[in-house]
Amino acid sequence: MSMSVEAPLAAGPLDIIGDVHGELDALHALLQQLGYGTDGQHREGRHLVFVGDLCDRGPDSPGVIELVQTLIAGGRAQCVLGNHELSVLRGVRKPGNGWFFAKNHDQDGGRFPDCRGASEAQRGRFPAFLASLPLTLSREDLRVVHAAWHPASLLALAAESGRQPLTEIYREYHRRAGQWLQQDSALSHSLAEEHEQWETKMADEQARMPLLPATGRMNEHFQMNNPIRVLTSGVERLARQSFYATGKWRMVDRVAWWHDYQDEVPVIFGHYWRWSDHAVPPGHSRGEPDLFKGQAAGAWLGPRSNAFCVDFSVGVRHRERPLAPGARHLGRLAAVRWPERELVFDDGEWLALSRG
Repeated sequence: MSMSVEAPLAAGPLDIIGDVHGELDALHALLQQLGYGTDGQHREGRHLVFVGDLCDRGPDSPGVIELVQTLIAGGRAQCVLGNHELSVLRGVRKPGNGWFFAKNHDQDGGRFPDCRGASEAQRGRFPAFLASLPLTLSREDLRVVHAAWHPASLLALAAESGRQPLTEIYREYHRRAGQWLQQDSALSHSLAEEHEQWETKMADEQARMPLLPATGRMNEHFQMNNPIRVLTSGVERLARQSFYATGKWRMVDRVAWWHDYQDEVPVIFGHYWRWSDHAVPPGHSRGEPDLFKGQAAGAWLGPRSNAFCVDFSVGVRHRERPLAPGARHLGRLAAVRWPERELVFDDGEWLALSRG
């Protein structure tokens, strides 16, 4: 199936839902708060939009994908592709996505034991559905993307839209980035030295890990020279210091691209773990810098106050359950009601969105 870079966003009032990460119960609760029936219909004719990352980490990724696929097939929802769907499409095994594979690498390693695995039939049909998801949705008054609205990446992909499968385009950009690396002998030598000294410690959270500049430069290059990666996992630059997140030491920082977003059209995105309460206790955060420090949960972002991240870290619930069974979750699933500019959480809290 050929790639769709940009698709038209549905007309009328919308409910734009953040990263779900397999939390089917939270999704059902949020849909109820928003006024949707069990069949996905809304008495006021509202339309659902998902910002991607439907799957991984949570207890029922197959159930979430099945539900969203049914809603889309019924004309009641749209969804953009997230980086977690992209990993499934590419067959890349990562922490939290073992549910998709016949041989579940997570459960083999004692991780995510309560996550329901996909059936053989689901493994057969999910890739075609995920490959059908566009990278962006837009209309005159609103844009939706998973991680970053990045004009240069959109321009680079414009000529590719509808020509070949997304995974093939991704692979071609990755190949080109690899050619650049092979041509830089000094960087290749530095990479080899860093790899020899530090590779065995990259997954060790207790290691005293310095910033590895060659590794960081390589990671930044592969990220920023693949427009599919930029749109689905954001802008990344060489970090000032290493940090441990999601199972390994990182040498690149996620960049708050919305600080440079000057377009008049508002944009809503997910991907970046935002917290409704900045006093996040140890064991909840993934370890990366908080890009929303000092910003209220309902605050618009950027110089024009027209960018909004609707990912409120529901993906951390797999950590929260053993930490405090039955306690109020700090990781929450949220939706933005548009054009009302209201923020709704799965636990029933409603907030009016404010200027930054």
